[in-house]
This record gives sequence, structure tokens and C-alpha cells, in this order.
Amino acid sequence: MPKDDPHFTTTSYFDREFATRAVKILPGEYYATADATAITTLLGSCVSVCLYDRGSGVGGMNHFMLPRILQVTDAIRCSAPSAPGCVAPCSARYGACAMRKLLKRLELLGASSSRLEAKLFGAGRVMAGMTDVGEGNAAFALGYLKEHRIPVVASDLGECCPRKVIFFPATGRALVKRIRALPAGIP
Repeated sequence: MPKDDPHFTTTSYFDREFATRAVKILPGEYYATADATAITTLLGSCVSVCLYDRGSGVGGMNHFMLPRILQVTDAIRCSAPSAPGCVAPCSARYGACAMRKLLKRLELLGASSSRLEAKLFGAGRVMAGMTDVGEGNAAFALGYLKEHRIPVVASDLGECCPRKVIFFPATGRALVKRIRALPAGIP
């Protein structure tokens, strides 16, 4: 486990519904495993990319809030947070970093990048009248995966609903529960 990476979650619990060990990731976190641990998260406008290598049984999930870091000093988007021109630290809150961290961890666990498949979830428009952050997150994730030649085999993106996702990396199985949006004015 990468103990020096604060974005890699290690908190686990026993999920009674599925009778398995599970890990819940929060925004800005990721998790990868080579065992039967399930990974869960709740999504609004954020996106989770689930990657798995069916051949090795290795897989993982991230949960990012925005596509890229925006440098405050000169308003230039930082597409490579660890590059010399970017002063911002790499944070899994941002898709560009979350994808790199997840891919690196999967590789360390024995996944082959040529066998990876992806499932994407989230990108809901959960606040009417606001900028559609979810749309930008979805576009980033789809573009990143296309650029890295990782096929998207399933997705549930957009619309106006939050989602609960449970992902089983060893098999690639993913379950999504759409959460009913509350009427306006109800917290």
C-alpha cells in the first residue's frame, strides 16, 4: 500500500449485502487491488473511472472532482501537475492526476495496460442553473481513455441524479444505484 500517498484510501469495512470486504473512496481518493475487495463511492458531478485487467484480476477506481488543476497565478491550466512548469502538487481531486496515480498503482499490482478496460460513472448535473461541471469531467475522462487506448465497455454519465457505485475489480462487475433527486427547497 502506498502509505506515503494521502490520496490512496486504506479504510475498509465488511459489506453485508455482498458478503465481501469493501473500501469506500471519497472525492480525491483512489484505490486499486489484486484481490476480491469491492470499491464503493457516491457521485454527483464527480466522475469515477473503474479500470480492470480481466486477465490478472487487478483493478481499481478513482473519484475526481475536476479535470485539471487551474494555476491561480496566471490562470493557465496545468495538464501535467508534476511537470516543471506547474507549481501545484499532484492531487487525485483532479482527473489528470487521479488517472496517472490509478494507472501507476494498477501497473505495480501486475495489470497490463494493453488489457485494461474502463467503466465510467457520475458526471451528474446536480445543481440546476450552475455550470455543468459533470459534463467537463465526463469529457475529460472519455478523452483521456481514448488517448491512452483504453476501451470504455460501460458508462452511466450525465443526467440529473447522484449515483452510488460498487465495483468488483477482480471481475470488472459494477453496480449503479441512481439516487432520486430531492425536490427544490428540501435539504
